[in-house]
Amino acid sequence: MSEASHRVDPRLISYLTLRKAVGLLGILLPFVLAVGNWLIFAGGLRQSVSGYYYTGMRDVLVGGLCAIGAFLLAYHGYDRWDGFFTNAAGIGAIGVALFPTQPAHPSFRATVVGYLHFASGTVFFVSLSVIALWLFRKTAAGRPRSRVKKIRDIIYLVCGIVMIAALALAGLSSLPFAAGLSPLHPVLWLETTATFAFGVAWLVKGQAILPDRPAPSAIGRRPQTGARAP
Repeated sequence: MSEASHRVDPRLISYLTLRKAVGLLGILLPFVLAVGNWLIFAGGLRQSVSGYYYTGMRDVLVGGLCAIGAFLLAYHGYDRWDGFFTNAAGIGAIGVALFPTQPAHPSFRATVVGYLHFASGTVFFVSLSVIALWLFRKTAAGRPRSRVKKIRDIIYLVCGIVMIAALALAGLSSLPFAAGLSPLHPVLWLETTATFAFGVAWLVKGQAILPDRPAPSAIGRRPQTGARAP
């Protein structure tokens, strides 16, 4: 089904709404956590987005991730692959929320939970990258891509590449040899970049950005009653 059909089929309006909601949450969450922790709790930046679990913004972090996960699980897409990867991303988001990252001096239990957190985050972002790089860029067989669709496909491609690159660099930044960079909070900024790219991709897919234009045949159409249009 084409993107344009979303505007006339009332059964699919919720799909656009879900995409916009997921995109907005992805973009806003890291900034809300940082600003809220600073304004309300007089706290500084954490080493990662997940690190806000150990601040007064814990409930916002968990609630935001669970909301993203719920929206993704509610979004079934057009085919089994779309449903599979969105469900995987939704489960990953909820896993990130329920399994906190390791604290500064973790116990054995906290270490195990931290591994589950890392695995959930990997599933979450890898699934979102696949969605942006592949599923969002698909076009129905035999249907030519419009100019707007081509621009959107470029944005999806860039967002997917940014997500993969940011996460790869975040992984490298968390290794012992990069410990000297910790005052710069590289993991936090790279995770924020990845979530921002993910949010932009979903806002574009939800047509909050670069929406489809009405079909030319629907513009200026005269009534079929035989009377002249007013």
